[in-house]
Amino acid sequence: MTDDTRRDFLKQAALGTAALFAYPTARVLGANDRVRVGMIGVGNRGQELLHQILAVPNTQLVAIADVYTRRHDEAKNLAPGIQTFDDYRRLLDMKDVDAVIVASPLHTHARHFLDTLSAGKDLYSEKTLTWSIPEADECLRAAKNSGRVIQIGLQWESSGALADARKWVKEGIVGKVTQVNSWMSRNTPHGKGQWVRPVPSDCTAENVDWSAFLNGRPDRPFDPYRLINWRLFWEFAGGNVAENGVHQFAWIMSLLDLPLPSSAYMSGGIFSEKDGREVPDTIAVTLDFPDDIVVTWQSTFSNRHYALGEHVLGSDGTIEHVWGESDMQKGEEGEHVRYYPEKVNRPQGGVLAGKTPDQDHMGNWIDCVRSRKTPNAPVEIGYRSAIAVHMANLAYKHKQRVTLETAKSMALESQSAV
Repeated sequence: MTDDTRRDFLKQAALGTAALFAYPTARVLGANDRVRVGMIGVGNRGQELLHQILAVPNTQLVAIADVYTRRHDEAKNLAPGIQTFDDYRRLLDMKDVDAVIVASPLHTHARHFLDTLSAGKDLYSEKTLTWSIPEADECLRAAKNSGRVIQIGLQWESSGALADARKWVKEGIVGKVTQVNSWMSRNTPHGKGQWVRPVPSDCTAENVDWSAFLNGRPDRPFDPYRLINWRLFWEFAGGNVAENGVHQFAWIMSLLDLPLPSSAYMSGGIFSEKDGREVPDTIAVTLDFPDDIVVTWQSTFSNRHYALGEHVLGSDGTIEHVWGESDMQKGEEGEHVRYYPEKVNRPQGGVLAGKTPDQDHMGNWIDCVRSRKTPNAPVEIGYRSAIAVHMANLAYKHKQRVTLETAKSMALESQSAV
């Protein structure tokens, strides 16, 4: 790709095609007005979100858009009467859509994010915010100038566990935190790699807008396997750091009010199932932050015993947040958050257990669409967690520790090679 072509691609990815359309001005909603929602991308994750939005009171799903016609039928079965489009721009052009959920594949997030804002719609965008650092920078700039209510699909930002842990940190009973250890574990039957899904018989070139799916990637013949299993390939995805690590990065960064990482390193590889995937299934990430804090995250797809969680290690206490862990000694399974005092510094301190209930993440977004308040997972935490993801992946690809500055330079080179 030449320099001119690269610049054209970056500009196109940043601006999308919203300028081609004269979008209507968004209506002003009253506190009791029905919020009319459209959705871009209704695959596996999109249909989970579709169920969620249908459960929010006084909210109506009006239309969906997807490049694969099968998704149109699946969405209609869940929400009869909706309109369906191959071209998402037709959805954005609808006057009776107030807000849009973006649940398309990662490499198309930025285009759909930016075009939704240009259309004057409020936005719920799935994590990770973008596929690359330049796209993240552009989306953050656009969001700040948009006046739109934006929620990122980082559901843990609405968790009661985060609210309890924040309270303990604010009270000072955790002390100085210098290290956070986190992990995420899964497993699958032998020979069945994580995320690998069968290709439906109707996944044909006639039923898919392949060019729209590629979104500026080099043209090539229709490949149904890559369409269905896009999470396995770098040109469309960000691996497990983008799929799952981002939730924990955001949780930790929100808890401790952390800025962007100063450096990152990631080791690992494709060790569990050598099935043609490009993204690693076994990972160890180290993120260094200013003010002397190191965050580690480990992940494997070949053992799920310890599920996922975080240990926040402070001079005066420890916060333990775990979810789904099978502990034969404690006999516990499920989510909990607890505080344990460090007796050397808090000899009279006692163990605390979190009790705050979770908020409905989708419901929080809709409430904020009406009230114009800031939702639980605003674009800023989406941006910071995305940059952490991209720094880790770039460190893995280049097999070296990267700083924020070197990561941005590497990101430009990587995007120009697409």
